[in-house]
Formats: sequence, structure tokens, C-alpha cells
Amino acid sequence: MTTPPEIAFAKRPEVTVSTMGRVHNPSGAGIPAASSVVKSKMIAKAGLNKNGFGNGVVAVPPSAVAVDVLDTRTKEEGSSRRNITRKKSAPESARNHKKQGGAGKNKWRLDDGSDAVYQPPQDENDPLYDAFEDDRSKYVLASAGAPVIPGAVTAVVGAAPVYGPALTLPEFKRRTDDALREFFDSGDADEVVRATRELGCGEYHAEIVKRAVGMSLDRGPREREATSRLLARNLPDLLTPGDVHAGFERLCESVRELAVDVPDATAAVGAFMARAVVDDMLPPAFLVGRDGAAVDHARRLLSREHCSVRMEKVWGPGDGRSVPDLKESMDQLLKEYLLSRELDEAACCVQEINEPLFHHELIKRGIRAAAETGDDDDVAAMWALLEFLVKNSITSEGQLAKGFDRSKENLDDLKLDVPGASVVFGRFVRMAKTAGMLPEEYEC
Repeated sequence: MTTPPEIAFAKRPEVTVSTMGRVHNPSGAGIPAASSVVKSKMIAKAGLNKNGFGNGVVAVPPSAVAVDVLDTRTKEEGSSRRNITRKKSAPESARNHKKQGGAGKNKWRLDDGSDAVYQPPQDENDPLYDAFEDDRSKYVLASAGAPVIPGAVTAVVGAAPVYGPALTLPEFKRRTDDALREFFDSGDADEVVRATRELGCGEYHAEIVKRAVGMSLDRGPREREATSRLLARNLPDLLTPGDVHAGFERLCESVRELAVDVPDATAAVGAFMARAVVDDMLPPAFLVGRDGAAVDHARRLLSREHCSVRMEKVWGPGDGRSVPDLKESMDQLLKEYLLSRELDEAACCVQEINEPLFHHELIKRGIRAAAETGDDDDVAAMWALLEFLVKNSITSEGQLAKGFDRSKENLDDLKLDVPGASVVFGRFVRMAKTAGMLPEEYEC
């Protein structure tokens, strides 16, 4: 059996987009290789239609149009499929990111939080150079919506007066928030007035009402009472009736947004409006013809008997009131507890007082209230309350020990009214030692 001769096959050249024309037409003679796009352009250039007719007179085949040999349009290396794969493989944050400058297309964000178009300095050699426009000392740009009132100069830049707001609204809000935070920490209302006047933005003072109330909602009763007093104090000087009216209107519009972070925002805003009516900041007609849960709550508060006196203490005992008022609130709390024996309710009332450094007075008055009744059940119930407050970290052991020391000092005076006060105090001391809240060497 004979072996067939080996046949040498020529290696097929690699076919690519750039060599495709040469492979199918190696000599390149006779048939010019051109893409359909190039042919269409050349036909249009020659004034022919799609069928090769020029104005319906002479028929010329499209192949007769002179084109550049091997003028084939090619794509860039890398197929669209690969490009799609690369885009999908990139992280989502990189795909969605669009580079359009610092603050969007054709915009650069300034430090004050506003979107202002950056104006490069003008070149004096520019044919369109205007010396008047380049001289910024001759005029100052103010807010578009601010009326220019003769004599209403809010600031001076160089030698030029500034009419209208001296700052943008975002910058004014930021500086107002800083002043209010400092006010909540220090309680200095004069500093807030001074800082606000230095800003020179009287058209934005309605934002003070809105932001002061909004920031106080995140804090306690003391800050809310301080906010009410701050607004009432500065009504004639810093705030106008129009500013207060516009500020509370904006508050009513943003109640739903505030309720997302502060569950009791609706009741709190209503209490602020009712307090503003009592303080003569808002007219009662402001609540007429308005809808909303906050407005309804304000109407209910003002419809109660002796509403003016009640609204002065609308924020509860923890609103920073005087020491005699705090003592009266503690006495009412303890008497109500001895009647109801509800530990949770009493603990909530102690927290609402919001005076943790004054809890020694609560301990002292609790021991006195139990001694005045002389009932063993009342003594046990009062100790249960004191122990509950300490174990739940509402009252510290230091305040408990200080309250016992003050009761021990006033024990002689208490014996004049309650002869068995020393016996009751001894029981409290023994129960505190058993619970480990007083040292064993503590003497009655």
C-alpha cells in the first residue's frame, strides 16, 4: 500500500479589518475597494441620486464614480462587545461618575455653598477688554431679589457700599447654625443678636425663626424654652413681625420633614406657635383658616382655661426654671407617686425635670414625704423608687449619698413636725446599706 504524497498547504494569512481588501483582491486591479459610506458621499458630491441619475438626464453607474482605492473606513481596535464588557465590569460608582467640573457642567462651587459662575480675570491686551467692568471697586453685585433702598447699606467693600444681603443664603444659614449652637451651650442671647447683625442680611431673618425652632427640636426642654425667650426678646429690634410670620409659615410647610427625625415635631411646632401667640409675636389670626396637625394642636392649647399661665410652662419642669419651681415640681411628683405607685411614670417625670445635679433635693424630699405619712408601705414604696432610679442610672449614687447627708443635717428640724422621723431615716439607711448604695460605716 503506497503512502500518498504529502501536500504542502500554504499558511492562510490572518484576516483583519485593515488587510481585508488585500486578501479578497490581492492585486487591487480592476475593482476599487471602497465602503458604501464613501461611495454614497462621492455620489452626493458628483450630484447624482441613489440610482446614478444626475437630474434625470444622464445615467451614470455608481461604479463609475472615482473613489480613492482601498479607502475603507475602519473602526478603532476593540469591538463594541468588549467595550460593553469593560463598562459593565467597572464598579457602579465609576460608571455613574461623570466628570463635569467641581460642581457640575460649567460650574465651580465656592466655599459658601453656592453655585456661582467663575469669572476669570480680564486681560488688558484683549480687544474686548472693558476697563469699567474690570474695575470692581466702582460697583458691588447684590442679590437679584433684594430691593435697593437708598440709605439701606448693609456692608462696605473697599469704598463701595453694599445694598441688600451681604452673604448668600447658604452661607447665612451656616453661620446662623453656628451662632445658635453656641447659644444653646452658653445661653448668651446678646451674642446671637450681635453675630446676626454683623452678617448684614436682614432679608434672611425669617430663616432665624425656622432654624432656631428646628434645631431646638433635637434638644431638651431647656433649649426649647430658651428658643422661645430668644425669639420673644428680639422681636422689636432684630426680628420684624413679617420675619416671624414668614418663619412660622415655613415651619408649617416643613413639619412632615421634621417629623421624620423628631417624632413629636408636630406637637412641638404647635406648642411654639401657641407660645408665640401668648408672647404677642404672632397674631391669633395666624391660626385662622390654616390646616394641619400642628395648627390644630396650637388651637387646642390656646382654648384651654388659663392658657396664658399654662403656656409659660409648656415645656415642662426641665425648661430651666428657678429652684423654687423645681422643688414644687418634685413635691407634686412624689405625692402622685405615693398615690399611684407607678415606678415607670415617676422615673419619666424625673427625667423630664432634666436636672441631674439637683437630684439630691429629690432624695431629701422623698425621705421627708415618707416620714410625714408614717406608713410602712409608703416607706417601702419610696425606697423602691429611689433604688429604681439608681439602678437605672437616672440618679447617681453620689446624688443619693448627698441626699442622705442633707436629710441627716435637717433631721433635728424634721423631728419638730414628725417625731418618728429618726426611725424612718434609720430604715432608709439600713435598706441603702443592704443594697450596697451606702458604705457600711455610714452612721444615722
